[in-house]
Amino acid sequence: MYLTKEKKEEIFAEYGKNAQDTGSVEAQVALFTYRIQHLTELMKKNKKDQVSERALVGLVGKRRRQLDYLKSVDIERYRALIKKLNLRK
Repeated sequence: MYLTKEKKEEIFAEYGKNAQDTGSVEAQVALFTYRIQHLTELMKKNKKDQVSERALVGLVGKRRRQLDYLKSVDIERYRALIKKLNLRK
């Protein structure tokens, strides 16, 4: 399994307020980004895997909505998160 409990706690500890902060926008976007990176690597190997492709598109949409919300609420937190996750080129 690619996403273990320890890896989730590590992501939440780094991007949330603490390891138990699973609901903050920053923690959710970081988790989505990790999962998107994993599915992208999977799709490079298995180009015809439609189930993984659908999951990838769904995750990208969820992350986009979370980022749009964060941008409307607090633009500074949005900019910091984008920079920390290296999402924009």
